[in-house]
Parts: sequence; structure tokens; C-alpha cells
Amino acid sequence: MRRPLHTLCAGLAALLLSVPLQASDIAAAFELESGALWQSRNKVRLPNDASADRFALTDIAGSGPWPALRINANWRLTGPHELRLVIAPLAYKERGSFGEDVRFDGETFAADTRLAAEYQFNSYRLGYRYRFEDVGGWRLWLGATAFIRDAKIELTQGSTKARDDDLGFVPLLYLAGEYRFAQRWSLRFDFDGLAGGPGRALDLGVKLGYDIDERWRVSAGYRTLEGGVDTDDVYNFAWFNTALLAIDYRLPGAGD
Repeated sequence: MRRPLHTLCAGLAALLLSVPLQASDIAAAFELESGALWQSRNKVRLPNDASADRFALTDIAGSGPWPALRINANWRLTGPHELRLVIAPLAYKERGSFGEDVRFDGETFAADTRLAAEYQFNSYRLGYRYRFEDVGGWRLWLGATAFIRDAKIELTQGSTKARDDDLGFVPLLYLAGEYRFAQRWSLRFDFDGLAGGPGRALDLGVKLGYDIDERWRVSAGYRTLEGGVDTDDVYNFAWFNTALLAIDYRLPGAGD
């Protein structure tokens, strides 16, 4: 299932890059984020009933850090209308042990015995955003995002193995802003999020950027990702924090 999903995202990116617009209308920016990621919380229960135990993946894997990577791309279509694409893989595999027996997905994992825990939460997003007129030095965008999550939790202890896969879709609201307080310096934020019903998803990034020239910019900042789901099938809420560095390349007109 994962290989077709990656192929779909690559094809989607190629399609967006080939949108046949007039050169004077095209504006695009491509950004690579990289940094160190920590988890503050990651609690799991599967199934979410009396037959299973709630446990913390932090007890096995610790808090990190692990490498983080994210690709952001924005295309202006015409006037204030823009498309965005985000590819953000997140995964780790660590070894540890529980302080007591834990039941997960129909299997029991013994206390004080080493086991491997694998966690994955890959994020693929396609969104639309509307750019408002600049006000008081601020540039603002408002939009919506189609969020596809490719998640996995897997525990392995000797011959005992349990695994939960989840490929799902969530609609999110989007808000972003940029404030240029000096000729080459800017403060930016971006937010995707929605809360309600059985779960929530909140993704906020804040960056301080410096323009090397009109095409290249480097940034440093912080990103937090928090959320989860509480249904009859599964309980999982996690909170991740990333200290990041970023570099972005803007095609002519992307900052106009």
C-alpha cells in the first residue's frame, strides 16, 4: 500500500509543476526543512477497550531526538489563488521494555523483557490558500488542506508481534502569515489544524528568515505537531516538537 501512495504523491507533484499558466502569472516557492525531532507524549491503546492496555511509547523509545525532514511547495495559480503541497515523513524504531505486561492488538508483551517499537506518521497534504492584501507589513493566507496520514505502530518481542496500520484522510483548516520587519529579515508562521469529534490534528511552524538574495532564503525555527484519535478501534495521542533549519528557493515573482 505504501509504494502506490508514494507514487501517487510523486505524480501529483509532477502534475502541479506542469500546470499550463502564463509565465507572468507563475510564482512558486520550494522549501526544505530539516532538524531534530523530539516526542513529548505518545500514548497508545489498541483496541480501545478492556481487552487492551494503554501504554506510552516514550517508555520504550524515549523522547528522541530523531532526524526530521519536510518539503513544502507553493504555486500561485492566478491573482490571490495558490496551491500548496507538503510531504512530511516521520518515523522511528527503538528498543526498550515495559515495567509491566502490556496487551496490544490481541498480543501480550512481557514486562522487563526487551522489545522493539516502530512508529510511523507520514503526512501528505494538498491544499488551497487565498492570499489577502498586505496590511501593516503583514502578508496573510487562509485556506483548506486535504491531509492524508500514513501511520503505523508495531511492537515485536521475540516471536510475538503486533502491528496497526492506518491510512486515512482528514480535512484541515490552514492559516499562514509573514511579517517583514527589515529589508532582508522576516518572521513567518504556518498552521494546519482541526479539532472536534473523536480527535484533532494541530501543526504549527514559526520561522525567522534571512534573504540571501531575491531567490534564496534561509530560516531557523520551531515546529510542533500534536493530535490523535479516540475511537472504539484505537486510542493514540502524540505530541512532537522539532528544532529546524530551512532553505527555500523562490521562482521569479514568488515574493511579489
